[in-house]
Amino acid sequence: MKADVAVLGAGIVGVAAALHLQTRGRDVVLIDRRGAGEETSFGNAGLIERASIFPYLFPRDVKKLAVYAVNGLNEARYNWRDLPAFAPFLLRYFIESAPRRALDHALSVRPLIEACLDEHEKLMAQAGASNLLRKTGWLKLFRGEQSFAQGRAAAEAIRPFGLNVAILDAPALRQVEPSLREGFGAVHYLDPASISDPQALTLAYLKLFEARGGRFLRGDAASLRPASDGYGVATVEGPLLAREMVLCLGPWSDLALAPLGYQIPFAVKRGYHRHFHAGDSSLSRPALDADRGYLLAPMAQGIRLTTGAEFARRDSAPDFTQIETSEVFARKLTPLGERIEQTPWMGCRPCLPDMLPVLGPAPRHKGLWFNFGHQHHGLTLAAVCGRLLAEMMTGETPFADPTPFAIERFG
Repeated sequence: MKADVAVLGAGIVGVAAALHLQTRGRDVVLIDRRGAGEETSFGNAGLIERASIFPYLFPRDVKKLAVYAVNGLNEARYNWRDLPAFAPFLLRYFIESAPRRALDHALSVRPLIEACLDEHEKLMAQAGASNLLRKTGWLKLFRGEQSFAQGRAAAEAIRPFGLNVAILDAPALRQVEPSLREGFGAVHYLDPASISDPQALTLAYLKLFEARGGRFLRGDAASLRPASDGYGVATVEGPLLAREMVLCLGPWSDLALAPLGYQIPFAVKRGYHRHFHAGDSSLSRPALDADRGYLLAPMAQGIRLTTGAEFARRDSAPDFTQIETSEVFARKLTPLGERIEQTPWMGCRPCLPDMLPVLGPAPRHKGLWFNFGHQHHGLTLAAVCGRLLAEMMTGETPFADPTPFAIERFG
């Protein structure tokens, strides 16, 4: 089999990239070892984070770092046995979170954040999936004046970027979400949207891709091999030769890069979720309990409880400490019903230390392209990064400067 382009990885990032390339006249094949949207794209909080100009930064407060060191905060945990594996990444993450560097990273990603929702809405309209979109923003609630003050300051910092926030005291918070029983106050981020079923969105994009003539094949990225006239990969349906290849492998990207000679400071942050029947909770938008480190989001499957970050090896055994602790906190916040599944889901977020994706051509392999490392914002950036990548690959003038996302920034 032959194709103009093969996209390895059928998460939301890969499917969106395939759609954009197909729209520009390329014969595209999408390849994954599993079904579309069954890995990282399955378990996110459903946010299209239009307000997330500033990336998630490594904390610089010494007292808070000391609490993290003993796993004293629910929002982030690490496994002692895995510390040697991810310590170099954490050091680089700390360096890249310095104020000047963080501002540079924010300015680099700003054009993508500003266009992220618009690009998704265009694809959703074409895919008949606009019913999955809720333009109700999300809440970041706080349990005391000190954290609320910090939250207000962070919200004010994004106003110069033309973003809208509402500051809610406790009574106003109850008016917006009556079933929340705790909370000193909250920031309502008004510009972001959320998805009621993230995997359903991925599948809707895939259906559109296939309806337009695209092919979805089962195959393993480990079989990727450079060929004289492109790249070959083995699939269940038979060998495929593509003139160009796009790696959208999320938390497994390093496994494909290493045999090609690319070494980058790559790591994963693991996360967990569990669904609950709504019970007496009337939650109508995602709500982050900032002081307890978890998020609740109303989904088609029920109310989804998602955890913060767990630093561990990608394939280490699950540790359900965060999700169990979060459930205790969440039941005090809102009257959740019974668990829908007993075993929590676990997934991995692909992260680079500057919290920017790798997007663009491989410097030593003509026809090989990268689109991975979207950290906490895979859903947010999928459609807009698909557009930027497709513009680069087809010779269009990119709508944003892709230089900050090049893999060469790591040497």
